[in-house]
Amino acid sequence: MIGWARTVATMGINAILPPRCGGCGDVTDTTHAVCADCWAGLRFISAPQCACCGYPFELDVFDGGDGKQMLCAACLQKKPAFEQARAALVYDDHSREYLLRFKHADRGDLTPLLARWVYQAGKGIWDQADLIVPVPLHRKRLLKRRYNQSGLLAAKLSRMTDVPWDGLVLRRARNTRSLGGLGPSSRKREVGGAFEVDVLRAVKCNLAGARIVLIDDVLTTGATANACVRALKRSGAMHVSVITVARVVR
Repeated sequence: MIGWARTVATMGINAILPPRCGGCGDVTDTTHAVCADCWAGLRFISAPQCACCGYPFELDVFDGGDGKQMLCAACLQKKPAFEQARAALVYDDHSREYLLRFKHADRGDLTPLLARWVYQAGKGIWDQADLIVPVPLHRKRLLKRRYNQSGLLAAKLSRMTDVPWDGLVLRRARNTRSLGGLGPSSRKREVGGAFEVDVLRAVKCNLAGARIVLIDDVLTTGATANACVRALKRSGAMHVSVITVARVVR
């Protein structure tokens, strides 16, 4: 009886507010779905990819039989602060539309769709994780935007994985300017020292020795992710992985 009532209620809601594609907005058959045209434009990241930062390789790369995982040139030159990073999508014109709506247009309804993609990107990481932490916004930007898109993802992913999350243990102590248009060096300087860990919160969520999954929307140069990871590790985190909706591929 309860299942029947839920079905009727869902049909009624869909009749008034039909499910729409998260990309173009066209009506779709099911909620949290993507139409065929938008799906064809999305570039999902899969193997082969850098074992550390997740940068996709154009061709299959073999380890030569010695069991060593392959790294990209950037990670070989200088290893990031995080142990590994993964992203669901290549950041391009198609994926950008989803993220702009999600981030700046009050499209919290996209959370289940994007979280599902992030969940898939993190396969093999979730079962080792102790805590999910979103990249924080400064309080001034949070008041202006009214929500933290990374926090929405972290909360949904926590329910999907049964891994606890905390949106207060890591905070942005300095209101950094937008990183759009800045080069790698400028990005690194801008976010240097901008993040800190709440000591009391860290004790409450057992941060010391924990394996953390850091959640963000886009990985560009890794400056923000590295700054967050360094703050977490200074406070005792043992291992930090970064998972994002999309990443820039040059």
